[in-house]
Amino acid sequence: MTATARADVQAVAPSPPRTSGMRRVGCALAMVLAPWGFVAANTAYALAIRDGGNEDTGADTLALYGANELLAHIAMLGGMLGCLLIVPAVMGAFRLAPTSRLALIGGSMMIAGYVCYFGVLNSGFSTLAMALADPTSAEFAAVIEDAQADAWGLWVFLLFVVGNLIGTLLFAIGLLRSRRVPVWAAIGIMAWPPLHVVGLAFFGNEVPQVIGAVLQAIGFAGCAVVLFRSKVRA
Repeated sequence: MTATARADVQAVAPSPPRTSGMRRVGCALAMVLAPWGFVAANTAYALAIRDGGNEDTGADTLALYGANELLAHIAMLGGMLGCLLIVPAVMGAFRLAPTSRLALIGGSMMIAGYVCYFGVLNSGFSTLAMALADPTSAEFAAVIEDAQADAWGLWVFLLFVVGNLIGTLLFAIGLLRSRRVPVWAAIGIMAWPPLHVVGLAFFGNEVPQVIGAVLQAIGFAGCAVVLFRSKVRA
C-alpha cells in the first residue's frame, strides 16, 4: 500500500466517539453504586422483620409498615435507586463481555426484571400511607391482598423474580466464561441468586439476602475497576 493510500485509509477511519470515556466512567460508577442500593434495601427489611414481622397477609403488611416507617422508606428508596442504576451497570458489563451470549441474555433479563421491581417498590408508598393512616384497618388489608392477587399485575412480579434470580445467574456465568473480569468478581455476583433462594427457603431473617447483596456489590465493584481501566470503546 502506498503512502498516499495509507493516508486515505487513516483519513476515513472512524474516530472514537467523543462520549466514549464519559460513558465508560459513568457505567463504572453505576456498577459501584447500584448494588449498594439493594444492600440498603435488604438490610432495612432485615431490621424491619427482626422481631418476626412479615407480609404474609394484608394485615401483617400493614402492621409491618406501620411499625417501621423509616426502614420502609430506606428499603423502597434504596431499592428504587438500585433499579435505576443497574441498567447502566449491566450495560457497562456488556462492554467487558461483548461476545458473551449468556451475559447478554442474562443481563437483559436482569434489566427487565429490575424495571418491573421499580414498579413493585413504588407501590409500597401507597401501602405505607395506608399503614400510617390506620395499621389495623381491615378494609386497607383487603385492598392490599386484592392488589397482590390481581392477575393483570402478577406478570410484573414474576418477571422480576426471573430476572433477579435466573437472569443474574446467567449474567454472572457469562462474565466468568468471558475471562474479562476477575473470577472472584463474577463469583461474587453469582452468589446473589443462591443465597437469596436459601434465605427465602430456610431462613426467616433476611441475613442470607444481605450477605448475598454485599457479595454482589463487591463483584460489581471488581468489574467496575476493570471497565474503568479498560480502553474498550462503544
